[in-house]
Amino acid sequence: MCRLMGYVSPREVSVSEIAGPDFDQFSALSAKHGDGWGYAKVNSAQDQSLTVEVARAKESAKYLELTKSVKSTGGLLHLRWATLNLAITEGNTHPFTHGDFSFIHNGSIKPPESLDPYIDSKYLEKLRGATDSERYFYLLLSFIDTLGIHEGIHQGIKKITAHCDFSSLNAMIMTPDMYITISEHNYSRIPEGEGPEYYDLYYRESAEGVLVASSGWNQPGWKQIPNHHYLEVDRKSYATKLTKF
Repeated sequence: MCRLMGYVSPREVSVSEIAGPDFDQFSALSAKHGDGWGYAKVNSAQDQSLTVEVARAKESAKYLELTKSVKSTGGLLHLRWATLNLAITEGNTHPFTHGDFSFIHNGSIKPPESLDPYIDSKYLEKLRGATDSERYFYLLLSFIDTLGIHEGIHQGIKKITAHCDFSSLNAMIMTPDMYITISEHNYSRIPEGEGPEYYDLYYRESAEGVLVASSGWNQPGWKQIPNHHYLEVDRKSYATKLTKF
């Protein structure tokens, strides 16, 4: 299980800057979600990068430096809490990237190999780890390749919910042109010790852009993304749109 944060902005900002003074509360969630962290910078088609570290974010000098100094018009930040007995390695650390797509996930799909029949073989060859999350990403890309982004995501989610055992498919996908947050989860499968809001996702719109994040820290006045919906942000207009699966 994991904590997710993503943003798009009309100007280059750091993730801590756009998150605001309560960003330290989000970082503190790595006390439990401490099995690695990663950040995908998605500034433009020519300016993208990936940083992952097998370390607890709130204890990492690299995390502190990156979240304050790396500026971008878009980015995805992930705090990992390893599940399904998957190894704590760089290969299993989010985000996952391919071409212009960057991806992070919170939840579990078991066993991970149950996704393989729905993934194009060209993507199975690219796996850098053993996670269900990376496979989930490549399943979506397999559907996007043939159906386009919107219908591909719709059909990919339908395939998993119909054929796989999952707790949550909450995820964020970003390209230089769009940012999509998927809210699809099973409230009966919340991890032991977590509150009923654990899988809830919230977003905030402002002149600085659009910020989306998992629950568990101070988010006053934010809007919830309903379960069984996805939020799309156009990276040219910064207009938001909620769509039901």
